[in-house]
Amino acid sequence: MNGQTTMGLAAAAAAAVRPCRHRLLSSASAAAAAKASATPLFPRCSHPQHQQHSRRIPFLVSAASHTSQSDPSTTPTPVTSDPRSAVAGNLPFFDRVLFPGSFPLETPPVEEPAPAPPADEAQASASPVREESDTEREAWRLLRRAVVSYCGDPVGTVAAEDPECTEMLNYDQVFIRDFVPSALAFLMRGETDIVRNFLLHTLQLQSWEKTVDCYSPGQGLMPASFKIKTVPLDENNEAFEEVLDPDFGESAIGRVAPVDSGLWWIILLRAYCKFTGDYSLQERVDVQTGIKLILSLCLTDGFDMFPTLLVTDGSCMIDRRMGIHGHPLEIQALFYSALRCSREMIVMNDGSKHLLQAINNRLSALSFHIREYYWVDMKKINEIYRYKTEEYSHDATNKFNIYPEQIPSWLVDWVPEKGGYLIGNLQPAHMDFRFFSLGNLWAISSSLTTPTQAEGILSLIEEKWDDLVANMPLKICYPAMEDDEWRIVTGSDPKNTPWSYHNGGSWPTLLWQFTLACIKMGRPELARRAIAVAEEKLSADKWPEYYDTRSGRFVGKQSRSYQTWTIAGFLTSKILLENPELASILTCDEDLELLEGCACCLSKRTRCSRRVTKSDIIG
Repeated sequence: MNGQTTMGLAAAAAAAVRPCRHRLLSSASAAAAAKASATPLFPRCSHPQHQQHSRRIPFLVSAASHTSQSDPSTTPTPVTSDPRSAVAGNLPFFDRVLFPGSFPLETPPVEEPAPAPPADEAQASASPVREESDTEREAWRLLRRAVVSYCGDPVGTVAAEDPECTEMLNYDQVFIRDFVPSALAFLMRGETDIVRNFLLHTLQLQSWEKTVDCYSPGQGLMPASFKIKTVPLDENNEAFEEVLDPDFGESAIGRVAPVDSGLWWIILLRAYCKFTGDYSLQERVDVQTGIKLILSLCLTDGFDMFPTLLVTDGSCMIDRRMGIHGHPLEIQALFYSALRCSREMIVMNDGSKHLLQAINNRLSALSFHIREYYWVDMKKINEIYRYKTEEYSHDATNKFNIYPEQIPSWLVDWVPEKGGYLIGNLQPAHMDFRFFSLGNLWAISSSLTTPTQAEGILSLIEEKWDDLVANMPLKICYPAMEDDEWRIVTGSDPKNTPWSYHNGGSWPTLLWQFTLACIKMGRPELARRAIAVAEEKLSADKWPEYYDTRSGRFVGKQSRSYQTWTIAGFLTSKILLENPELASILTCDEDLELLEGCACCLSKRTRCSRRVTKSDIIG
C-alpha cells in the first residue's frame, strides 16, 4: 500500500469519502439564492443519467423482463455487457464523487447490437421461465417498497415497512445484517446497483467517530444500522440536505456493539464481486483498507487462549441477553467465513503478506477448535458423560474441565443415533448444549464443519423436523429456556419469554440460510419442503418477523408485520432453489491445506495439542 500504515489509509479514506449532500429547496427564489451563495464544500447530487453497473446472466434477463411486463410501475434496468466496462467511463455517480480525477469523462461509443437470430433458432435456444406465484409477486412488490434512497440512489431496505404500526423504534433503519438477504435477492435478480451503493456507503460510515460515555471503540467497527435524515441547512428552513445517521450501538438496547456487522459486510462484498465479476471494487484502496480495519479488530491479540472470538451477550442476531456471551457459535461461523472471504479478496503485496499469514494461522486453529470441541453426537455425549474432572496436564482429555452434570436431561433423549450438531458455546467449565440454527447452517456453508458433520447436522434437522421446523421454519434456537433458567439468564426479559422471539421463536428469515446449506450438501428436497411450509402461511400472516409457541403456530406477540428480511429470505430461497449454481457466491469449499497448517511449528514449544490425524478432522 505504498508504504502507508493502515491508520494512514483510514485517515485518507475518511477525508476522501465525505457525506453526500443533497439540497432540497422549498421555493424557486430560495433555490436561486442558494445557487448564488452556496460554497461547494461537499459534492452535490446532480444525479446524471448513467448505465447501471450491473450484469445479468441469461436466465435472469428473461425473468426480469417478465417481471417488468407484469408490473408497469417497474422501470426496466439497462444492462451492461461487461461489468468492467464501467471503468471506461460509466461508473456510478458515487465513484465520480470520491475519485473525480481517476476516470475519463467521455462515454465510450455504444457498439451496434449483433443481428438477431432467426425466430425458430431463438425459440429453441431460449430457456423456459418459471411463472412466479402470487406470493412471490407480492413479496417483490413489498421488497421494492422497503427500498430507501440517499441522494437519489438506492442504498438499502428498511427493517420493516408496517403501515399499521405507529411506533417505529428502529425498524425504519437499514440494518447491515437485515439487508444481506435483500441484497442477495436483488443481486441474483441482476439488480446490482443497490448492493454496490450499500457496500460503499457503509464503508464510508466505518470511519466515523463513535463514542459511548467518552470511550471510542476500534476504528474498524461497522455500524449496526443507519438512517437517512433530512436536516435544514440554515435557520430559515429554506434549504435541506440528506445525511446518513449511523448507529454503532450507542442507541441500541444494552449499548452493545454489533460484532457481526463487519463480518456480514465482508461476506456480502465477496458475493457481489463473484456475481458481477467487478473485482476492481474489492481492489480499491478504500475497500482494502476497510477489510483490514475489520480484521484488525478480530485478530488483535488479547488474553484469550482460544482461536474463537470472545464477545459479549447480544452482539449478533440474538441482540438481547440470552446467555450467549463468550464464544457463541454464530459469531465463530461468521468469523470463519469472513476470514475465508478476506483471504480471497486481499491484494497480495509486501504490506499484506503478514496479514495473510495471520489469517491462515487463525483459520487453521479455528477450524480444528470448532470441529474437535464444539461437535456433539451420541458418541461424544457419552464420552462427556464419563469425563474425569480436575485434570492438570498437557494430555488431559477433559481440556475445558466440563462437569458431566452439565448434560441437560432433554439432550439425552433428543439427539438421534445418526447425526449431531455444533453446540452453542464453549468456555472453561461450561458447554451450552442448545442448538442454534444460524451458527450450524453457516458452519455448513462456509465448510467450518467436516463434510460428515455437515451431513449429520442436516440429518438431525430432518429427524427433529417437528421440533426445529414444524409449522414455520426455522427455530432460532432449541430448546427454549423456561422457569428459573429464563428468569436468571434473561433477567426475566418480557420479550424473550419461553418459545418467543430469541428464546425458541421461529424466524422465517433463516429459510435462505437453510436453503443454502441444503444446496451445498446436495439435499435440496429438504429446502423445498421447508419453503412449501413457509409459503403456505407467510403472505396470509402479513410476513411477520417471527412466530411463537413450541411448534411456531402463532404470529409472535410483538412481531412486526411486513418484516423485510422475512420477505427477502423467502425470495432468496426461491431463487437459490431454482438456480443452485448461484450458491457458490456464498459458500466455501473444504480447504485441505488449512488442516496441514499449524502455528505450533513457529514456537519453541514443540508440544502440539492436536492428537488427531488429518483424516479424523476431515471425516
